Amino acid sequence: MKLEHLIEKYTNEESCFIDIDSVNVHYRKEGKGEPILLIHGTFSSLHTFDAWTSLLKDNYQVIRLDLPGFGLTGPHPKNKYAIESYADFINEFLETLSIKSCFIVGNSLGGWLSWEFALKYPSKVKKMVLIDAAGYINDRNFPLPFIIAQTPVLRNVFNYVPKAVVRRFVRQVFFDQSKVTEEIVDRYFDLFHREGNLEAFVKIANSYFVQNTHNLYQLEIPVLIMWGEKDNWLSVKHASKFQKDIKDCRTIIYEDVGHVAMEEIAEQSVQDLIKFLN
Repeated sequence: MKLEHLIEKYTNEESCFIDIDSVNVHYRKEGKGEPILLIHGTFSSLHTFDAWTSLLKDNYQVIRLDLPGFGLTGPHPKNKYAIESYADFINEFLETLSIKSCFIVGNSLGGWLSWEFALKYPSKVKKMVLIDAAGYINDRNFPLPFIIAQTPVLRNVFNYVPKAVVRRFVRQVFFDQSKVTEEIVDRYFDLFHREGNLEAFVKIANSYFVQNTHNLYQLEIPVLIMWGEKDNWLSVKHASKFQKDIKDCRTIIYEDVGHVAMEEIAEQSVQDLIKFLN
C-alpha cells in the first residue's frame, strides 16, 4: 500500500506531522490536563494506545507518536536506531512540543526507551509505567521476530512478510485470541509494510544493544510495572527483576493476559494506571 493510502487510512483529525531530526514524525496530542506520553513497542504504532487514549483524554493531555522505523513515521534517514539515540529523539520531540515534564508509559521496546529516557533526562519524568518492558537482554532471549532478523540465512524473510506470518506474530502477543481481529491484523500488516519499515526493523534488531539495567537503582521517581502473566515475548520473570532493581516500584501481574495489556484489557489496565498517577 502506498504511503498516501496508509496516511488516508491510519490518520484522523488528531493526527499531526512534525520534523524531528530529519524525520517526519506522525503523532497525536489529545485532551487536557497533565501530559502523559505513551510509547509503543516493536512492530507497533501509536494506535496500540487507541483505547487508553479514549479513556484518558478527559483528564490528561495524551501524547503519542510513531517512533522512527515504525508506523507512519517510517525509517530514520540516518539509521539512528540505538537505544540512546531513541532516548535523545524522544527528548527532542518533547522539547519541540514544549513539554517540560510528563508522565511516561512504555510497552515492550517502548518500555525500554522509557526507562533509558528517565535515566538520561530525570527531571523530565514525573512517574513512569512499564508494560512488559524490555531491557534485560543478558539472557539473549529475544522475541521470535528479532531472532529471525538477527539470523543471516533467515533475515531475507523481512523483504516481505506475508499476512499469515504477521497474524502469527500478533497472536503471540495476545493471550485472549478473540481480541485478535482482522482489523488489528490488517493494521499491523499495513504499517509494518510501510516503505522502509521492514529494512529499519532488521537494522534495529541488529543494533549493538547494551544492557544498562545496572543503573535502574538511580531512578528517583515512582514506577509501576504492569506485566501479562502469559507474555510469550518477554517472560513475566522480568517483572521481578525490575521490582528488585528500582527503589520506588510496585508491580501488577495480570493473569491470562499477554504482551499488550493496554490493548487486551484496556479498561482494567487504564484504571490501574489512573490509580497510580493519582
